[in-house]
Amino acid sequence: MTVDLVTPVRVAPGLAPDLAARDAADTLGLTDKAHGRRLRDTLLAELRDLQAKLWAEDRRALLLVLQGMDTAGKDGTIRRVFTGVNPQGVRVAGFTAPTSNELDRDYLWRVHQVVPRRGELGIFNRSHYEDVGVVRVLDLVPAERWRARYRHINDFERLLTDEGTVIVKVFLHISRDEQRERLQARLDDPAKRWKFNRADLDMRARWDDFIAAYDEAIAETSTEWAPWHVVPADRKWVRDAIVARLLVTTLQDMDLRRPDADPDLDGIVIE
Repeated sequence: MTVDLVTPVRVAPGLAPDLAARDAADTLGLTDKAHGRRLRDTLLAELRDLQAKLWAEDRRALLLVLQGMDTAGKDGTIRRVFTGVNPQGVRVAGFTAPTSNELDRDYLWRVHQVVPRRGELGIFNRSHYEDVGVVRVLDLVPAERWRARYRHINDFERLLTDEGTVIVKVFLHISRDEQRERLQARLDDPAKRWKFNRADLDMRARWDDFIAAYDEAIAETSTEWAPWHVVPADRKWVRDAIVARLLVTTLQDMDLRRPDADPDLDGIVIE
């Protein structure tokens, strides 16, 4: 059975995603965990081949932007979906609170430095969207500044795409109840307690503010050249299958080509 995992999650330009109305536990037609994992494994095999073509072609890059509330599964998505790809061709960048050096420059400075090179598959674990999300909710800059950033971001992403970087933006959408369970699991497991930060509770208390911020940011920055995708992430096996499908479909649409072999090499025998 063929399941469309792309159309239902894509946010059309100019439309609000209405996150509060979306079911974070939606399976999008995947029948069960076994079905989801089989599909994911099939897609990962395709992803490995497509990554090799991207690397060999060496003309374009793909950038996956991962955003989501705390515990949404950004780390888990990277760990599971990129299993088996060639690490030489993957660049992962994580964005935490900016350093003093970064704060002395424009907010996109640190982002532009780590975009993938031609031939690479890049991953942003959080991204420049923190500067219209966390910055907004915590009131770190005036509203007129973070609102202007929607235009900056759209122009920045247009620059990247014009120069050969294809962008896939994913918001991992979990429910408030699921976040509670995941945070509690971290507290209850001594091996995972290091992941817990008391600040997570402060952020959780602002849940509605963050959802409102992401709703607006996604609506303002889902463009034809860099559309957003809201991926239901309460079920990890659904999340992984959808992200794998998005990457495979995007790379297939790029019509990647390995370079033609040098005809002068025909007939050479290595002795």
